Amino acid sequence: MNQDDERGENHRPQSGETEPEAKPAAPGPAGGPSGTGKGRPRRTDEPGGGLLMGRPFGVPVYVAPSWFLVAALITWVFGDQIERVLPDLGGARYLVSLFFAIAFYASVLVHELAHTLAALRFKLPVRRIQLQFFGGVSEIEKETETPGREFVLAFVGPLLSLVLAGLFYVSLYAVEPGTVPGVLLAGLMISNLIVAVFNLLPGLPLDGGRMLRAVIWKITGKPMSGTVAAAWVGRALAVAVLIGLPLLTRTGLLGNSTDDISGMSTVTDALLAAILAAIIWTGAGNSLRMARLREHLPDLRARSLTRRAIPVEPATPLSEALRRANEAGARALVVVDAHGVPTGLVRESAIAGVPQHRRPWVAVSGLAQDLNDGMRVPSELAGQPLLDHLRTSPATEYLVVEETGEIYGVLSTADVERAFVKAMARPSS
Repeated sequence: MNQDDERGENHRPQSGETEPEAKPAAPGPAGGPSGTGKGRPRRTDEPGGGLLMGRPFGVPVYVAPSWFLVAALITWVFGDQIERVLPDLGGARYLVSLFFAIAFYASVLVHELAHTLAALRFKLPVRRIQLQFFGGVSEIEKETETPGREFVLAFVGPLLSLVLAGLFYVSLYAVEPGTVPGVLLAGLMISNLIVAVFNLLPGLPLDGGRMLRAVIWKITGKPMSGTVAAAWVGRALAVAVLIGLPLLTRTGLLGNSTDDISGMSTVTDALLAAILAAIIWTGAGNSLRMARLREHLPDLRARSLTRRAIPVEPATPLSEALRRANEAGARALVVVDAHGVPTGLVRESAIAGVPQHRRPWVAVSGLAQDLNDGMRVPSELAGQPLLDHLRTSPATEYLVVEETGEIYGVLSTADVERAFVKAMARPSS
């Protein structure tokens, strides 16, 4: 069996959102729960998913545990605001405030659904929507193909928030001022206006940053140039929020009374600014890392990452199988039946677990993992289709086959993970 020049050597032993630092989209199970989402909320099997609330348009919506902390904070803060306008409500003001918190996050969900519907319209798969600390996230699994679509996809969210703010403003004319409905509608109008304006700020990971990315992409013809520029604007924005938000509140430029400023409110403002700045800074960095990975994603090819393999019969002793592999320059073993049809893969971890002195007495069949259809990978798969295949059928090793069905070799998940590390380390073009 001749060594194919395209096969990777892979001699070295092995690494985040979004993503982990070294391998933001490492192969593995997609993890989303199945079911209709009807009935009472239930916990998802997907790590960090939260509670599954439903599946509008077929997209699962989760509420992260951090949402309950923010809802409690909104209930407390808005309840104190209501007391100033409606002092006769007493303790009931917190029920009104809780309703506001729920209605506000319903507005955030509408914002995210706008992104989701636009993505589905452009035939982009949406993994899930998650309501979490400081808003929501629509997890769209693929990038748009044109800057125009990128701009539209980013703009529809703030646009819907502006529309909601306008609807709540018009509704104020139908209620009495100084009443519970009036206070709720005014609060929802202002909060949706803030969501729209904040998301339109021109820095990643905000919607305005994606719009800026689309504009620069259109001008330069390079999506990576747009990502880099928008990410650095996002980092500058994070610094501005960290420094500027406490200054604005202390000077009263946000419309607040400086007479009400206390030591506790100063600490609260600084903490809020720090959290917002950290979210923006981290999101900008994650956007850069993901863009760099997508730029190099086509370099991840099954053919180039595959290890040379030799076929062995089930009863072959492990020591004999390894001797043959060494002679052929191979690094993997495929178990075949009497007709040469592959039936299993000898796991690398299983080989390492057998002491040298026992290898002549251990048959390879006892170390093999039975092959299923998901463990067969076409040799021409590359980039995102390759990763999608590995995520759909998680395993430690895969049999790589030619179009004719001939064995090409074995693909190890560890080798793919190392390729991620290399892709992230290479400079962008």
